[in-house]
Amino acid sequence: MKKVKKAFAAAFPHTIPIFTGFWFLGLTYGIYMNVSGFSFWYPMLMSATIFAGSMEFVTCNLLLGAFNPLQAFVMTLMINARHLFYGISMLDKFRGTGWKKFYLIFGMCDETFSINYTAKVPENVDRGWFMFAVTFLNQCYWVLGATLGGIFGSFLHFNTEGLDFVMTAMFVVIFMEQWLKDRDHISALLGLGLSLLCLIAFGADNFIIPSMLGILGVLTLLRGKLEEREEAVQS
Repeated sequence: MKKVKKAFAAAFPHTIPIFTGFWFLGLTYGIYMNVSGFSFWYPMLMSATIFAGSMEFVTCNLLLGAFNPLQAFVMTLMINARHLFYGISMLDKFRGTGWKKFYLIFGMCDETFSINYTAKVPENVDRGWFMFAVTFLNQCYWVLGATLGGIFGSFLHFNTEGLDFVMTAMFVVIFMEQWLKDRDHISALLGLGLSLLCLIAFGADNFIIPSMLGILGVLTLLRGKLEEREEAVQS
């Protein structure tokens, strides 16, 4: 029990920026569901079981439309395809976490991946429990925001336009923190360069998956040289 408490205490400061973004976006999602005619039970249960922000918004439209499970499956796969690359990146980090691995896989959203992949876990804190705490806290923030939005949505009247920029700003902060932490920025520059090329080639709506495939392929090919370069920089 002491090990778990220590892990949650170490993980909580890392999740504070996520709380801000998730609370606002979750609240927006709950309000959206309320306005669409759903009881607060829907956003609460959907945020707890689906836990994929973009897909949860889309699910609202799927519930209001005709029953089409194939369309729902294909749309879900397309929207969340990037998680395939997250999973590949986390194979080594999830190794040895025991039963917690199943929940870590289920709860790995963009923000949780960013923290668990980049955060430096203190030596006296269990790595598996640290990642579990990050995942659990982030999901709680999202469920809390969605539930409150579903309950009080009909009483709240304010313009929520632009709130989604909170998450964009958060990712910029995470990137800058990682940039300052690393001595060698070749991986970050490769990611930025390939993403820019794919943005130009495929457009803003279709560049994410090609850029991830490109980054994965290039980093895989250059893995040996990058590891040697990192060891040289650290020495």
